[in-house]
Amino acid sequence: MRADPATGAAPRPGSADGQAPDGQAPDGQAGASGPAAARAWTRQPPAARAAKRAVDLLAAAILLASCLPILVAACLAIVAETPGSPLYLQWRSGLGGRPFRIIKLRTMLAGADRIGPALTQHGDPRITRVGSLLRRWSLDELPQLLNVLAGQMSLVGPRPELVPIVASYSPRQRQVLLARPGLTGWAQVNGRDDLAIPDKLELDLDYVARRTLRWDLAIMARTVRVIATGQGTKR
Repeated sequence: MRADPATGAAPRPGSADGQAPDGQAPDGQAGASGPAAARAWTRQPPAARAAKRAVDLLAAAILLASCLPILVAACLAIVAETPGSPLYLQWRSGLGGRPFRIIKLRTMLAGADRIGPALTQHGDPRITRVGSLLRRWSLDELPQLLNVLAGQMSLVGPRPELVPIVASYSPRQRQVLLARPGLTGWAQVNGRDDLAIPDKLELDLDYVARRTLRWDLAIMARTVRVIATGQGTKR
């Protein structure tokens, strides 16, 4: 069952990223069957891509300028609580599988990736008090507006995963790499971190197959409600 972009009804999670330009199938990889898969391999019309990029640039610039005082205050709070840089950079897989460095506010102890698992768990002791607050309101993601302006991410799309995790994807799962990764996405507003990775991928595959600017706007509106409730955050 697929979601209706107009109503925002969530599809039933199942299981489900290919190294290729946006909308182009990677050579030699078999995908899912059916109309959704066929649309997933089809390049979006140039006008649709241009409109989405224009919205990304305008909205990201406005949001970054508006949130600058919050970012400065958050950085000061982070370094006041624990030593180290207030920013955290991590390699993620982007459009077509190309790695890029995602920018986040640091919410854990400096060097946390060397003293524990790569994936954060609920109640992870490495998360700082300031970090827990930032995660509750998703403020740690704000620096990714710079990734959006740089063209590495979009406001809406599948969330970028760690490179080693993407390396283990099946050919069908790799179809999520056909879309630019997003600051928020369909999986983010339908469970977020409460979902297992295969369930997130299934939701993201549905988005990749049927993405539209109208659906993007609906996801952004729904994101505000999800942030307000703190649904699916690890803190």
